[in-house]
Amino acid sequence: MLYQRSSALFNKAQEVIPGGVNSPVRAFSAVGGTPIFAKSAKGAYVYDEDGNRFIDYINSWGPMLLGHAFPPVVDAVIEKAKSGTSFGMPTALETEIAQLAVSMVPNIDKIRFVNSGTEACMSAIRLARGFTKKDKIIKFSGCYHGHSDSFLIAAGSGAITFGTPNSPGVTKGTAKDTLLARYNDIENVKELVEANTNEIAAIIVEPVAGNMGCIPPLDGFLEGLRAICDANNIVLIFDEVMTGFRLAKGGVQELKAVNADIVCFGKVIGGGLPVGAFAARNEIMNYLAPLGPVYQAGTLSGNPLAMAAGLAMLKAINTDKGLMNRLEEKTKYLHTGIADALNKNGVIHTINRIGSMISVHFTKDEVVDFETAAKGNNETFKKFFHGMLKHGIYIAPSAFETWFITDALTYQDLNETITAVETIAKDL
Repeated sequence: MLYQRSSALFNKAQEVIPGGVNSPVRAFSAVGGTPIFAKSAKGAYVYDEDGNRFIDYINSWGPMLLGHAFPPVVDAVIEKAKSGTSFGMPTALETEIAQLAVSMVPNIDKIRFVNSGTEACMSAIRLARGFTKKDKIIKFSGCYHGHSDSFLIAAGSGAITFGTPNSPGVTKGTAKDTLLARYNDIENVKELVEANTNEIAAIIVEPVAGNMGCIPPLDGFLEGLRAICDANNIVLIFDEVMTGFRLAKGGVQELKAVNADIVCFGKVIGGGLPVGAFAARNEIMNYLAPLGPVYQAGTLSGNPLAMAAGLAMLKAINTDKGLMNRLEEKTKYLHTGIADALNKNGVIHTINRIGSMISVHFTKDEVVDFETAAKGNNETFKKFFHGMLKHGIYIAPSAFETWFITDALTYQDLNETITAVETIAKDL
């Protein structure tokens, strides 16, 4: 494939945008080469500025559960834009999507919309601290909750890719209030809680990790976190920015039957537009201004275009009874096909999968946390990534990212992907 226009556009972008990208994970620093500049997308495919078509497995990093340019979402945005793009005033649409989200997700009474997953997680932490009147939080190495200071103590995703798990600009004062635990290690969490008695406001976790590859929780892990929080007056926060409305209509709370105290959303809830949200039961949410003392605000929060897109998406998910099963079956089919292709060619690997999330790790060990994810052979991943690109398949340009399956993928697309892996595996 030729990428002449993408290359030229990247050169121009670097003159006026740091690194040529507006989010570091879009860069190809971890794999080498030039980022692909997207021009359009439809269904399961994205088309670049050079006219190449790719089967898309990042799907805008998760939101496109039903495929790119999903007609009900596109129609809703176009229609709403005719009436105005922003008001800075309440709209009936905000209440409508809030009611639907609350009806779909277990254990929440109220929800507040913001503009990104980062903002949702940042606000959830502030709310937890205000509610408990404690300062410290526990997060997990390799989990990524956005780029606010509290979370960049040891981060996943782009921060891992670039080898900067402790970002400059984060103060020592902030760092001392963030305690790091090992994902899927409940004993490690207990040790941290015991060493910081009555000081921990919240434990925030990706209930299914997606920023060190896809890593599902081991049996008992989420249940263990719930028990620790109950026993120690700690708020349990599920960061469901990736998993919310994707792994089940009610997210991981529904899938694993474990309740969180605060849940953060993004990606799918916006239908592809910039939206985040956080939600909880009344006694916690009523601590937010204007009802309570915890301040949080946003000029564009509840933006009518974003609310229209999100509402159309959630309605489609809520009414499609077979959606989650279809997504799981397609992901399972892809898993089996890729595993067979790699095994045939003696390529050492481990594949993690849950629902419509999947990742390929080039290591023989089980991948259960950041330490085991980091054992993957990055040179093999680079070859794999560029081989997939050459065959018209777009995966994340980082070994530390999950793939996202969309319902728009056909079995022909999946077979084309598996065939590409069979070819690539011969040279890995």
